[in-house]
Amino acid sequence: MGNPVFRATVRSVLIGYLIVLLLLPIASIYVKGFSLGWEAFLQEITGPLAWKSILLTVKLSIVSTAIEAVIGTIIAYVLVRYSFKGKHLLNSMVDLPFSLPTSVAGLMFLTLLGPQSPIGTWLNHIGISLLYNQTAIVIGLVFVTFPFVIRTVQPLLEQIDLSEEQASFTLGAGKWYTFRRIILPAMIPGILAGSMLTFSRSLAEFGAISLISGNLPGKTMVASVYIYGETQNYNPEGAAAISIVLLTLSLIILWVIHILTRGKGRLA
Repeated sequence: MGNPVFRATVRSVLIGYLIVLLLLPIASIYVKGFSLGWEAFLQEITGPLAWKSILLTVKLSIVSTAIEAVIGTIIAYVLVRYSFKGKHLLNSMVDLPFSLPTSVAGLMFLTLLGPQSPIGTWLNHIGISLLYNQTAIVIGLVFVTFPFVIRTVQPLLEQIDLSEEQASFTLGAGKWYTFRRIILPAMIPGILAGSMLTFSRSLAEFGAISLISGNLPGKTMVASVYIYGETQNYNPEGAAAISIVLLTLSLIILWVIHILTRGKGRLA
């Protein structure tokens, strides 16, 4: 490891990797999006359908992120602090959305909630529809982003010194007070980082959403589906323009995560 030639080779490989697989693709999107000028870029992103798809994507991403922040924190707490049968299986299943193709997830929800399934038939009978609407989009986003908050909160819970909680109980503090003053502050960096990753991932989801949202322009068409439609309509500049908006939001979120976790070794 102390060989200068070896270090130079490693640095060259890493820099080459960053340039070829990250910087060049990102730069190509910005170049294509602004290839027709600033005015054309603004026209593309402020078009009625384009702007509605962006706003819908951001709105539903916020909703799914809020759900994940609560549910993910609770699940992480249960997995770390409680012992029960099937705990290890449940813990391993948390990462399933990472390995499962999102198109398969969409087909799974179609099969589970479709009109020909028992659950779908029962839901339709009582007047509830969970497909081809904004609710379906939220369900899909919550599924594909399920692990983020859990996996960022778990390590922080495991690092908490139990003696601090015991000291709090010894001094007469209740469970809620101890949780609010000792446990929750330790989890907040993980909750924030996991939530931001959830939001960033939700902005770009396509596979599952394209199957269960209905893709109705102005109603259930998210930005990723709109981008795909623009590529099929031979408008790569328009697709790149919307991509720039999503990409810029994601880069800002990643930068904020880096700032919040810098020096703490807690980057998800």
